[in-house]
Amino acid sequence: MKPIARAVIFDLDGTLVNSLEDLADCVNTALAACSLPAHPLASYKYFVGMGLENLIRSAVPAGTTDALRNDVAVRYRAEYSRHWARKSRPYDGILPMLERLEAMRVPMAVLSNKSQLFTGAFVKHFFPSTPVLSVQGSPAGGTAKPDPAMALGIAARMGLDPGDIAFMGDTCTDMDTAGNAGMLAVGVTWGFRPESELVAHGVKVLLHRPEELFTKVALAPAQ
Repeated sequence: MKPIARAVIFDLDGTLVNSLEDLADCVNTALAACSLPAHPLASYKYFVGMGLENLIRSAVPAGTTDALRNDVAVRYRAEYSRHWARKSRPYDGILPMLERLEAMRVPMAVLSNKSQLFTGAFVKHFFPSTPVLSVQGSPAGGTAKPDPAMALGIAARMGLDPGDIAFMGDTCTDMDTAGNAGMLAVGVTWGFRPESELVAHGVKVLLHRPEELFTKVALAPAQ
């Protein structure tokens, strides 16, 4: 029997949008400007997902001073503000999936550890016609996930029990968020992390393509 969901909360990077190259390029540019070594693209699959502070801390060498790490962060923000949409694109099948959810009147939201500024910009730029009830990024000084507070806040605004909501993401952070919030953990394998990580962190439904959402989860509009 398929699990039932009356709404979907999406992670952003690695779930809706493949943003890895722009993130990697901008961090590497900031590192080079500070005479620090760059990293291959694959490394960034594990650097991202827990907010800006963790991204920069992962990218700089061990023992880097706070002042130099902060310099890298400032340079990265400036670079990313100019080039965040240079290579980033929605994954294949995402737009038809969102259109079908809209037609079914299934409420949707986005919850990301990207800053609120860029989370909002991404949704507006890549999904301008998609009716997203809530767009939540990382609050200043912290991360939105895996703390369930913001996910639970979205559920409250939707007027739904958390157990009626599917939380879709591509990392252990997303699966932990779903578990912490009491939501259905839907893991996607087209993102940044391997299937084994999702399984180890309690995934309940695995998707290999966006359209599988409709065959593996019984979706019904919120009442």
